[in-house]
Amino acid sequence: MTDQATTERAGIEPVGIDELLERVREDLDRVGPSEAAEAAADGALLVDIRYAALRERDGLIPGALVVERNELEWRLDPQGSHRAREATSHDLRVVVICNEGYASSLAAVSLRQLGLHRATDLVGGFQAWKAEGLPVATAATGGADDEDTDGT
Repeated sequence: MTDQATTERAGIEPVGIDELLERVREDLDRVGPSEAAEAAADGALLVDIRYAALRERDGLIPGALVVERNELEWRLDPQGSHRAREATSHDLRVVVICNEGYASSLAAVSLRQLGLHRATDLVGGFQAWKAEGLPVATAATGGADDEDTDGT
């Protein structure tokens, strides 16, 4: 059976990524850079899902938890055995940050499916944060909580 036949049997209509992003963003209360900084000051968790090469090239947001995208759900699930220590509750306000604000929207929706109902993302991603002149640390000096994991 082809992927299209499987999709049709499941009653799922194929959709392009632009339409998917538009749909998922309807339910997100997305924030801009200064709003994200204010949210962090009020206790929200900023989560940087960019891959290592981008963090090394562009720097880090001080205080942000670094969790690469492929580990996000395992690290932020408050009930998960591989959760980060910051993943304390389903009520946690989480702002997901990718490079330009696309992958983070999909990631925030995934966190919402885990019950993190206050998860959202940063419009424009790290690049918007940096362009607004908000604090950035070099990867060499740190500024983020980047833990090794067992690959889950």
